[in-house]
Amino acid sequence: MGDNSKMPNLGRASRVGVVGCGAFGRNHARVYRDLEDNSQLNLTFVGVVDADRARANSMAEEFGTQAFGSVSELLRTGVDAVSVAVPTVAHLPVARELMEAGVDVLIEKPLASTLREADELLTLARQHSRIVQVGHLERFNPAVRATLPLLTKPMFFEVHRLSVFTPRSLDVDVVLDLMIHDIDIVLTMTKSPVREVRAVGLPILSKKVDIANVRVEFESGCVANFTASRVSTERVRKLRFFQPRQYVSLDLSRQDVLVLTVGAIAGSSDDFDPFNPASIASQAFHGITPLKPTIEQQEPLRTELMSFLSAVRDRTAPEVPLEQGRDALAVALKIVEAIAQHSRRAHLEELTGGVS
Repeated sequence: MGDNSKMPNLGRASRVGVVGCGAFGRNHARVYRDLEDNSQLNLTFVGVVDADRARANSMAEEFGTQAFGSVSELLRTGVDAVSVAVPTVAHLPVARELMEAGVDVLIEKPLASTLREADELLTLARQHSRIVQVGHLERFNPAVRATLPLLTKPMFFEVHRLSVFTPRSLDVDVVLDLMIHDIDIVLTMTKSPVREVRAVGLPILSKKVDIANVRVEFESGCVANFTASRVSTERVRKLRFFQPRQYVSLDLSRQDVLVLTVGAIAGSSDDFDPFNPASIASQAFHGITPLKPTIEQQEPLRTELMSFLSAVRDRTAPEVPLEQGRDALAVALKIVEAIAQHSRRAHLEELTGGVS
């Protein structure tokens, strides 16, 4: 459950719901139901929505709430805030209906299928003065949050996100399904525009790209290598980066961070002569100092939804605003196009039936 003393008092009663009863929607429903049990939050979980009424009924029964077959039915309950966990192609129409009715929304990643749709979501949020948060879950991973204060000038990233194949999220390829988490993290850490993208990817067990390797160079000079796979025999969530005199390794599954810092060159800089071999020989590096920041284990989704509800209560900008969701989507779509271009150059369509 976590430390209840850290939970904000939401003041007025907040009525929340979930649209979409797939794997993501189920997790949102589970956490909302759990939060509803905490009296400090003054929260009511009013229901779940799915076009498949049987699936909605099953989830509603599991979490002790109501089932609805449409967003319009949910709106009649006076809901204040909703998690949108439908397939990506439906994000815009569902979020539009909710925002136009005055409801704040958390939209699961990826934000949209296209940049045009993302821009329309931005316009709708401004027109209707809605709080909209994007569901980049790993931003709320305690390991990521513990690392942000350690950043100086990251210059090289090596990122691996591997999953065992499941039939969920096959409406998008692995870049938009898995890699986009790491794209968002690296964009947050580098704070630099992308200069160049090189990528290769292949469909293995689905009609979409299931495994991809990507090299991204940023205007800052930083380089990031990403590997994402949903056809692995193991589950890996690791991000490593180098910055001056420092190596930082994050294991996102274990919520663990290791920092290795190299000490400065010993001796007075006034006495050091780089052209004198004896002076060079007299210098020595201090040892490598390891550091493991103290991290409180937390469920990222719980932290994410608490953050969303706080933004709704206070009418403040969410931690992952629409603009940042759009930025991550823009890079992901560049990668998807780079994979398609590589596939055409390598004539992979003849072997794979085309990369869609």
